[in-house]
Amino acid sequence: MTTVSLAGPQNISEVEYKRRIRAWTMYDWANSAFATTILAAILPIYYSQVAGSTLSSPAQATAYWSTGLSISTLIIAILSPLLGTISDVMRGKKLFLSIFWGLGIVTTGLLVLVSTGDWLLASLLFVLGRIGFNGANVFYDALLPHVAREADRDRVSTRGYAMGYLGGGILLAINVVMLQVLPGTWGAQLSFLSVAIWWGVFSIPLFRRVPEPPAAQTHLTAGESVISVSIKRMIETFRDVRRYRHLFLFVIAFLIYVDGIGTIIEIAAIYGAELGFGSTQLVLALLMVQFVGIPFSLIFGRLPDPNEKRRPFFLAFVLFNLVMLPLVGIAGRIFLPAELSGISPAAYESTTRAAGQGVHPVSSEYIQTSGEWQVVPVSAEQSGGLEDIAYLVSDEAGAQLDFAFNGQEVVLFYSTGPDHGIWDVLIDGQPLVDGETGEPMVIDAYHPTLRYEVEETFRVDASGEHSLMIINTGQSNPESQGTLIAISAVEVLPPQRQSSLLLVIGLILVVELVGLTLSYFLGPLLFSGLAGKFNTKNSILLALSVYSMIAVWGFFLDSVIEYWFLAWMVAVVQGGSQALSRSLFSILAPATKSGEFFGLFGVMEKFSAIVGPLTFAIVASSFGSSRPAILSIIAFFIIGGLLLTRVDVEAGRKVAQAEDAAMLGEANS
Repeated sequence: MTTVSLAGPQNISEVEYKRRIRAWTMYDWANSAFATTILAAILPIYYSQVAGSTLSSPAQATAYWSTGLSISTLIIAILSPLLGTISDVMRGKKLFLSIFWGLGIVTTGLLVLVSTGDWLLASLLFVLGRIGFNGANVFYDALLPHVAREADRDRVSTRGYAMGYLGGGILLAINVVMLQVLPGTWGAQLSFLSVAIWWGVFSIPLFRRVPEPPAAQTHLTAGESVISVSIKRMIETFRDVRRYRHLFLFVIAFLIYVDGIGTIIEIAAIYGAELGFGSTQLVLALLMVQFVGIPFSLIFGRLPDPNEKRRPFFLAFVLFNLVMLPLVGIAGRIFLPAELSGISPAAYESTTRAAGQGVHPVSSEYIQTSGEWQVVPVSAEQSGGLEDIAYLVSDEAGAQLDFAFNGQEVVLFYSTGPDHGIWDVLIDGQPLVDGETGEPMVIDAYHPTLRYEVEETFRVDASGEHSLMIINTGQSNPESQGTLIAISAVEVLPPQRQSSLLLVIGLILVVELVGLTLSYFLGPLLFSGLAGKFNTKNSILLALSVYSMIAVWGFFLDSVIEYWFLAWMVAVVQGGSQALSRSLFSILAPATKSGEFFGLFGVMEKFSAIVGPLTFAIVASSFGSSRPAILSIIAFFIIGGLLLTRVDVEAGRKVAQAEDAAMLGEANS
């Protein structure tokens, strides 16, 4: 058995070193398009509304989508550590990266072929694409210690995250425009193709500039194979936990606190929706986080650098945001008028004649009918996993349902199917006009597959007592086999929050401008000593402190201005906390085993997405509100942070260096 030395970034010119750094960070720019367009924004909606439109319900489409996420996570969890170890034993990090990269690009590009009802094809391509995406990331991360010198890893890792935010955000913005401009489903389909092209083209610098690290072992003795040696190395690593005590302690700490970070990211939109924030506000806030995270990721990358002269300035600016964002946001809620701050208005109450805020089933006293109607029960099994529900059903032309409500927005829950017809919609006895076409609004309930609990939202100009009338026209879609009308419930939505988005953004910019000014002049005077203590670990702990503040503030949150200030606060730490965790792990893991350990790191990162959301769901269900649930997430930051304080980075670094030195010593003996 023969070992060889590692090719490190120390033995190359500065010009070539910088080229490799740029090439490596460009891959984050390239693959983040998959994270934004495919995982987060466009494909999930397209899957439910188009590919899964022939399933029995949107809930079933969501279930199949979640199943695909679980399957791909499980496959990567099984493959990553083994393939990572194999890439250490043989010369294979870029090889495996290219295999998964190719799998991800091809299957993502093929999503352009997915059309109405192609949920099975979409599921298969999505699972393979996500395996390609996550699998390639394992080997991309494993290249970090071979690309960047140890002193530069924090900065390089955070630069990668910043490039990812920018690249993913730019293509997502382009894709949103494509959705608005292109007809039918072509905007979404060509968006999927654009992700594949973007991912492929911008990955080229990495494959051209970053060399394949040499293998830690080049020759096998008789009876050995790459797989057997790889499995043996994995077993030896886990048996030798005490030797890698600080590395594994960091992995446990990371597993816990990144679970909290992931939960904050995943529930931000749905939590805001529960509090009554508009969908436009939520989308814009998430896009803001995407782009604001770029400079703050770079700032966190410079905090631990002892050669960075601006460390006191950067530290002062982060601490200023930690204090002033909550203070100004809360002050805005208290002192600004309600129509500017977006505080929660009083709920609509039921009156003797009209239904107030909430869901009102077909048995409600506020729902009146005329004509021939039947009550048809639908079981959870029939409705694709929904709760047992009852529908008012009529096939008679002219049959009408009249719902009296006190409010401004109502949601109609109904079913669609091959025997459903066309219905008129009236508000206060007058036809509701479609704002886009100017024509009277109708509901065409034809669908090739029976689907339950389909939603349609209607809005009137002013709040107060109104009536919503749905009339069966007796007409049918040319493809329909009947004229059926079927309605299960009507929901009166809470009052919409009123706010001035320009004022909110203006206040944030003023706060940031003041923070930059004060930090520039006072940072060197007040924080020079403290900044000198901020290594990578302490910078992560600072980020976790900010996240703890976010969880506490989220519990009390009750205005649009606070939501935007809170979102900005998330942007301050989101990229930096994860990027610095990656670079710290690269310091604690031997470079000779980077594939093996980054495979483990990737698995921990994926499985960390289980406990946090589950905890959130249990607490929210127990209290009937997401407020206590968001507060419970603070436990992940506290426990993870406490474990992180017990990690001796210097001791862990010495173990990693000794492991690498042993491999070099064997090669030279």
